[in-house]
Amino acid sequence: MSESADGVGYRLDAGVATIELRRSALDAPLRGELLAAVRQVGSDGTAVRAVLLTARGKHFCVGQDLKEHARALENGPESAFACVRDEYNPLVEALHALTQPVVVAVEGACVGAGLGLALCADVRVAAEGARFAAAFTGIGLAADSGLSGSLAQAVGPSRAAALMLLGDRFGAEDALRWGLVHRVVPDGGATAEGLALATRLAAGPTVAYAEVKALLRDAPGAGLAAVLEREAAAQERLGATRDHRAAVEAFLARAEPSFEGR
Repeated sequence: MSESADGVGYRLDAGVATIELRRSALDAPLRGELLAAVRQVGSDGTAVRAVLLTARGKHFCVGQDLKEHARALENGPESAFACVRDEYNPLVEALHALTQPVVVAVEGACVGAGLGLALCADVRVAAEGARFAAAFTGIGLAADSGLSGSLAQAVGPSRAAALMLLGDRFGAEDALRWGLVHRVVPDGGATAEGLALATRLAAGPTVAYAEVKALLRDAPGAGLAAVLEREAAAQERLGATRDHRAAVEAFLARAEPSFEGR
């Protein structure tokens, strides 16, 4: 994917793949470019050690372009929601499938499908002025982009139900208190902080990160015995890596470990 795409920028530098939204409303071209950028991470393989999802404009993402949606309804209500299965679902699945740690940086509005995209990340940074909302019921809809699962997992089922049913907006400090974001920074600083965290992750044990992500993904709904067995198997796999052996040696030598991702 070219870095000069109109709606989405992609840049790989020092192991960090930065995906930048250049428009805040998710119209069809933007959705296509974003999916291509996420797939580019897979194409770049081990050269990508961490991912940063951010935005250039005033807002992170305001969700579906409603003007485009209104035109789709006029052209045929029966096909107006084909984009959910054909475009949104593959995008969310592709983000969740990334083995690299994903950091999202949020400035301004992060609502609807934009909130769903943000919740695909592993680490979330928000500016003080960021504002969030599920937003779907405000236009007579339920949820997409995985929000009915990811929001409940982030803030708990009771709070998620209230946020989705009432559609209330909430700010960065609420998001931090509820565990939806992990750090709040001054306005204008989310991307820089997100890049710092992604750079830190890129220098870390990426093979271990992939195992952590898999364990967290598979744990909900699994019984204790299954969780314990998956953890044991992961530790055995990681124990055979050069990263683990070198890190143990570095610890014993009171030196900083260096991780190669193997």
